[in-house]
Amino acid sequence: MIIQEVSRANLPTNWGSFIIIGFEEIYNKKNHIALVYGINNFNKTSVLTRIHSECLTGDVFSSLRCDCGPQLQLSLSKITKEKCGILIYHRQEGRNIGLINKIKAYYYQDYGLDTIQANHKLGFNNDERNYIICAEILKILGIYNIKLLTNNMNKIYSLQQAGINVIKRIPLIIKPNQYSFKYLYTKKYKMGHIL
Repeated sequence: MIIQEVSRANLPTNWGSFIIIGFEEIYNKKNHIALVYGINNFNKTSVLTRIHSECLTGDVFSSLRCDCGPQLQLSLSKITKEKCGILIYHRQEGRNIGLINKIKAYYYQDYGLDTIQANHKLGFNNDERNYIICAEILKILGIYNIKLLTNNMNKIYSLQQAGINVIKRIPLIIKPNQYSFKYLYTKKYKMGHIL
């Protein structure tokens, strides 16, 4: 076991009432959460699922540089409309380079580099994320078959390799703005996201 459930509580939101479940990695004590909606209605053959990577700038401060905040909100809306589902808030900020390095990457982007070039300048790969923890959270909750809200094919491949069956991909398309256009262009043409 690499992660365990440590707490759960009710969480009323603008979208509806969720159960918030806290998880802790065994070895480094890093925390992740799952927001579960309509747990009694779960169809174990396929649960609507979003794995949302932490993005403080987009999720909290409504940054226009990315599509993260709008994707988070759209995911919660889709889950509540489905009447059941789960959102895993994956604590790997900035594709797992950390908040300060993400700000450094923003600096390089201000001077013309795209998000991948900025990551390389800082000594990181295109994407440093690992989805094994997310697969383990799903298994702890007894979920092995999902409909995944994502544009990222690598996320699908990683989950399938970790024993989660992605039955269907549901896109999360956010209209670009003047600040996010280059970022979304890079995700589509350099990272293989389906936008």
